[in-house]
Amino acid sequence: MADKKPRIVIVGAGFGGVKLAKLFAKDDVDVTLVDRHNYHLFQPLLYQVSTAVLSTDEIAYPIRTFFRKNPNVEFFMAKAQGVDQSRNVLLTNHGEIEYDYLVLAAGATTNFFGMKEVEEHSFGMKSLQEALHIRNHVLHMFERANKSKDPEERKKMLSFVIVGGGPTGIEEAGAISELVGIQKKEFHNLDFSEVSIKLIEATPNVLPMMPQNLRDHTVKVLRGKGVDVMLDTQVVGYDGHTIKLKNGEEIPTSTLIWAAGVKAVPFIADCGGEVDRAGRVIVDENLRVNGSKNVFAIGDCANFCHGTERPLPTVAPVATQEAKVAHENILRLIRGEENLQTFVYKDLGAMATIGRGEAVVAKTSMNPEMTGFIAWCAWMFVHLIRLAGTHTNITVAIKWTWNLLSGTRLGRIITNIKI
Repeated sequence: MADKKPRIVIVGAGFGGVKLAKLFAKDDVDVTLVDRHNYHLFQPLLYQVSTAVLSTDEIAYPIRTFFRKNPNVEFFMAKAQGVDQSRNVLLTNHGEIEYDYLVLAAGATTNFFGMKEVEEHSFGMKSLQEALHIRNHVLHMFERANKSKDPEERKKMLSFVIVGGGPTGIEEAGAISELVGIQKKEFHNLDFSEVSIKLIEATPNVLPMMPQNLRDHTVKVLRGKGVDVMLDTQVVGYDGHTIKLKNGEEIPTSTLIWAAGVKAVPFIADCGGEVDRAGRVIVDENLRVNGSKNVFAIGDCANFCHGTERPLPTVAPVATQEAKVAHENILRLIRGEENLQTFVYKDLGAMATIGRGEAVVAKTSMNPEMTGFIAWCAWMFVHLIRLAGTHTNITVAIKWTWNLLSGTRLGRIITNIKI
């Protein structure tokens, strides 16, 4: 037993979980990576699957392929359900997994802020299945509207509403407006003056992480693309047919895409730690779950609020930087050291694409403020280098270039027709 390697269990194969497993793959430890899916998902590009720019295999990568040369890393496909810290056991729907050190990197899911009706009838966009659902639904709306004789029903089908003025909402609204432009060339008998795209944001500004001039530029570009940007507007209900706003107005639509917030996956609340209002487990300066000696949390499911007014944002750079510190601290604990490394986040800046050849990049110590085509090239480069696999890098680069030049989107395939 004395020769037994330390058992590291990582829950979640997102940016943080995969990064951490890769680091431990080089150490004399046994690693078990747990995820309910057998692929790593590049969530920032889900909107491109939902709008027929990319296909699923271009933003998802088989987890086992990462570790084919690392026999000390095992993948366990299961749904995590909780943690029994008294027994050092992770609970899953396929049995218990013992650990010496546990890292929660389970990510986040859509936050509907308690509005059950909205959750039931709208589309979230945090998973591959949700992105495909949006793509199939939006394409179906055009096909059905093309056959409809009822003008009111047709307008409702051709009304697309996105809620949330963060990067996801901005990118989705811009991409749908461009998809509409392609459909316009091919639906010869459809009146495209009936099409409407609305972006609803509850606060006075979009992109809260950006300076005001870039927010204003983003709104200007979106409105130039035909998107009705509605600021200071709050959704309070949606029954699948009509959106209800807090000011009493109603918007008839068959499509509500919800990009207004995230929360930790539900099982995090059953891991033995204190959680915040968004379900994120609170961690100390060393990334350990408060009150625990051998359970860490990183990424979207962790609330790190040390030296910052608010918890760190739910973005990939936070997760990958936290993975490095969690790796170092667990190795120190294995060596019997008590002095752990304090996590300090290095902000790499913010960027968002607004559409083909259009993006905004906030100024940092590493780069100047950018807009337009140059910003889009920077956005494209950053996202390409983060994609997994050379094949994906090449195919996505080619598709983006071809889309920029021609606007063609051959991914407009409806795949959910029952046989």
